[in-house]
Amino acid sequence: MDLHVLTSDEQNVLIASILGDGEITKRYPGSRRKNNSYREHFSIQQLDYRIWKLNLLPPTFYFNKSCSFLVSPSLPLLTQMFNHFYNSNGDKIVSLEMLKLCKSPLFLTTLFLDDGSLSISVSKNHLKKTIYLTPHIHLYLQCLSLEDLCKLKLHIHTQFSVEVNTSKRSDGFGYILKTTKVCETMKFLKIVGEVSRDCPSMYHKTDWEFRFSQEVKRYQESYPGYEVIVSSSDRKKNYTEEECEVLCKMKREGRTDKEIAAHLNRPYWSVVYKWAELRKNNSEYILPD
Repeated sequence: MDLHVLTSDEQNVLIASILGDGEITKRYPGSRRKNNSYREHFSIQQLDYRIWKLNLLPPTFYFNKSCSFLVSPSLPLLTQMFNHFYNSNGDKIVSLEMLKLCKSPLFLTTLFLDDGSLSISVSKNHLKKTIYLTPHIHLYLQCLSLEDLCKLKLHIHTQFSVEVNTSKRSDGFGYILKTTKVCETMKFLKIVGEVSRDCPSMYHKTDWEFRFSQEVKRYQESYPGYEVIVSSSDRKKNYTEEECEVLCKMKREGRTDKEIAAHLNRPYWSVVYKWAELRKNNSEYILPD
């Protein structure tokens, strides 16, 4: 089996998996194996996701008997790939040659579902009875050096038009990748959400509307009467009179918030907030023509 014999999807998922939760196992002295193999440990709670992933990997990959490892037989392919993912110290590295193959959203999605999280920063304004949620994408790749993370950061920006930044950590090589702007988080989630739509067990990471509804429910129970909204610099950008008129006109026509956001070139949540604000203030714009 050769890497270029694999489909593009198989290449992207395999490369992301080796950088993420998986590893290419070494051939130890005295072993009867002629080649390296693949191994990926996971908990039973993640079985649905691993089944989803297995269906995208080469057909020779399989679960072990206890369904706690996703593995492969020893393959010449993995022996060939080993030096592209590990240095002489055994540390994982990022290969530019491998990254050239990673053009599919499946690469970003697999990397995120393996080693990422949708984290939410929370701030509360008790005077306004408002809770602000700020979502961030974290890619916990502290097993990679800062230099290698910068290669990955550039690739994500160039290939997927999403800006991620390095952020300090106390473990591993001391850095991870994360989004620092809500708009970049939403772009990231749009990419991975579309690709993983058939993996509902991961919606808490990939589907913002699903996750937001969970957060709203949680805070309504602990802070009854508070409004929960997404914090964003775009939320504070003033709407022109013309934009308010168009927003309300499209609402009366029964257009969705997504359609209005696309028409106004505004973030989805910005439209949601503005409509709520106009209704709350009984704005003249919401009156029929």
